Parts: sequence; C-alpha cells; structure tokens
Amino acid sequence: MPEAPESGPDPVSTLAVLPARLSATRLPNKPLRLLGGRPLIVRVWERVHELRIADRVVVATDHPDIAAVCREAGAEVAMTRADHPSGTDRVAEVAAKPEYAAHDVVVNVQGDEPFVSRDAIAGAAQLVTSGHFPLGTAAAMASPSVLARRDVVKVVVDDAGRAMYFSRAPIPYLRDGGDAPLLAGQVRQHVGVYAYTREALAAWVALPQHPLELIEKLEQLRPLAAGWAMGVAAVPDTPLGGVDTEEDLALANARWTTTTEGRTR
Repeated sequence: MPEAPESGPDPVSTLAVLPARLSATRLPNKPLRLLGGRPLIVRVWERVHELRIADRVVVATDHPDIAAVCREAGAEVAMTRADHPSGTDRVAEVAAKPEYAAHDVVVNVQGDEPFVSRDAIAGAAQLVTSGHFPLGTAAAMASPSVLARRDVVKVVVDDAGRAMYFSRAPIPYLRDGGDAPLLAGQVRQHVGVYAYTREALAAWVALPQHPLELIEKLEQLRPLAAGWAMGVAAVPDTPLGGVDTEEDLALANARWTTTTEGRTR
C-alpha cells in the first residue's frame, strides 16, 4: 500500500486536474452543454480556479472541442489518450507529464461538479498533505432519503474517517425499522473529489480494474479493494451533486440563476 508523505518544513505544491470526456451516454456532449450560458466544463474550471486552493489548475481531455472552449476561457489544457477507463487514469497521465512533475499532491475534481465546495477540495487535499492518508476524498451528511437513489453514491467510514465502502446501493442498510434513529449521522453522500500523493496516484492506475469497480462503476473501489487507506473529509452541506442527466442540468441552471453564487459570475 502506498505510504502517506512524511511531514516536513517545505510547502506542498498542489495540482488540480479536471478530467473531461465527450462520450457520456446519459447526457450527450456533457462538458459542452451550457450552464449559465457557458460550457459546463468551463464553469467547473472557473469554480476551482477561483477557489485558489491549488497552485495550478488544468483541464484534462481527449477531445479538441473541449480543449478549444477551455482555452478560449483562459484555462490550461492537457491533451490525453481517449482510452482511459476512469477519470483517475486520465488524471494520472497528466500528472506524469514532465511539466507537472514539481507538484507533490494531485487533486481530481470531476468535470461535472460546477458547485463543488471549498470544503470538499480543501478537505480532501488536507487529508493527504497532512500525511494522514495517501488518498483522500469528501462526503456530506445526507438525509436517509438518498439511500434509495441509485444515482447518489454513498460511503460508509470507520471511526478514524477511513472509507470502508462506496456504493450506489443503500448503505448502511436499515434492516429493522425500529433502528431508524441510528441512521442519523451515518448516511454520507460522496462528493466527486479525490486527492492523491504522486506515488499513490501512480500505484492506483497500475492496478488492474477490480470486479467491484466494474460492477458498481465506481473507480474508487479499485484501491479500496486492494486494502489502501482513503480518508473521507466531512463536508457540512449536502452537495448538489454532479451533472449527469438532463434533469440535473435543468436543476443546475435553476440554481445558477437563483443564487448569489450564480449571479456573481
């Protein structure tokens, strides 16, 4: 299992990578669909760039149309292969490029999270930069109502904040209705952010895809099945979640036009 970095006096440099592909099936051309009048991937880049958490922010894509709109908006773009099985694999290709070798910690913000919070990105990164975990992510406390939603990824953690399992299924599963009060504080909704040491990222993508990863379509189950430690930062607010469907996009546009966050862009 990759080791967490030793703490030291030198500041840790962080690279944020936003993987984006055009071949999504539930929302065709997803990165180029408009949110508040601009492409979704541009809105995600704007969000991460404005938070000033990472020392460098780059969009990773295999498609020239995505690269073009991002460069027009002022974003740095790294072109990647088209055959990556997950966003982490795409991020790893970018991190391995010589021009990004100076960054100690890599943060993956999925390219469909336009409202990702500072707490999620900073929390995941802090778990790694502090030396507590080689891998980090984030989750928010959620209502038990999300347990029945297959589009919401849930995570259960141990008492030390380490991920035990991620699933689209209802976890933890309430067997007896009389135990419903126990669910308070135990239902966590995963946020699409990952942080890795450089060594852990390279080791993650060197692993073969695991059957659990393929069954659930959740890339984080690859290192988890290998026994690696992944810390889960607690986020205070339940996230809007990623934009995966036409309904999600409509909700995101509604939020954009009705919140101060959207109006100030």
